[in-house]
Amino acid sequence: MSLPAPTLAGATRKKKSGLFRELRVNAPLFVMAAPAILFVLINNYIPMLGLSLAFKNISFSLGIFKSPWNGLKNFEFLFKSPDAWIMTRNTVGYNLIFIILGLLIPVAFAIALNELRSARASKFFQSAMLLPNFLSFVVVSYLVFALLSPQSGLVNQILISLGKDRVSWYEDSTWWPLILVLTHVWKNAGYGTVVYLAAIAGIDPSYYEAAVIDGAGKWQQLLKITLPNLKPLMTILTIMAIGRIFNSDFGLFYQVPLNSGLLSDATKTIDVYVFNAVKSEVGLGAAAGFYQSVVGFVLVVCSNWFISKVDPENKIF
Repeated sequence: MSLPAPTLAGATRKKKSGLFRELRVNAPLFVMAAPAILFVLINNYIPMLGLSLAFKNISFSLGIFKSPWNGLKNFEFLFKSPDAWIMTRNTVGYNLIFIILGLLIPVAFAIALNELRSARASKFFQSAMLLPNFLSFVVVSYLVFALLSPQSGLVNQILISLGKDRVSWYEDSTWWPLILVLTHVWKNAGYGTVVYLAAIAGIDPSYYEAAVIDGAGKWQQLLKITLPNLKPLMTILTIMAIGRIFNSDFGLFYQVPLNSGLLSDATKTIDVYVFNAVKSEVGLGAAAGFYQSVVGFVLVVCSNWFISKVDPENKIF
């Protein structure tokens, strides 16, 4: 009857010694990873304590910790607000379009660049397409304003030269869904193209050599070799994009339209709402952010579950 205790103690000592041995052997790796681990802890985990703000009636005179709890009242106000449907519709709608275009356009451009015979031309187009990704949305907003300015914008000047009337772009929301989509694609397609181009470069050239020997043309090589090898990366990036479907690029929807209230039907998203709400009511902004996080987590898990049933080899976890 006295055997289990020594056995359990021995197993515990063995486990501890194994852990210490792991730390000692891989100490340089843990030291190298320490900055990244600290970054994730400080920027991703410690701020999660702020989720409690979503369930409080924040009073700046009392402070965060002494402010009274108000249950789900912030969420009730959020979902009963007339803006709830508009910002949810815009956030989800735009992101669905961005996911589709973010998958098709970069893959198409990457395949096209990979087929260029001139290495110099390929590098030039890669650099030209990647450059907008490094521009802040403040700069992008001025570029868009230079095109759409009611008085001196290039687009209005072209319309006048064609005998058309000026368009007050910042007072009419009709065209802004298209403008925002085009701006997003122009700014982000280059980064996705480089990612997929790197994946194509990693495909074993012997596959293509064998395909040529077997008489396969470019189209058959694309369908049978290139796309199947890109499929795992396409799946992972799509799942991650679906997880961010309730998040929007704040700069795109706030800076580019110059925060014009007349365009709110086309530009108001959850992130813009959170920014405007935090200025007056911290609890509402925290509730909207909590709502985004929970839905994003659920979508990632559901997407991964669906992929595991359809194509188990390409699931994330």
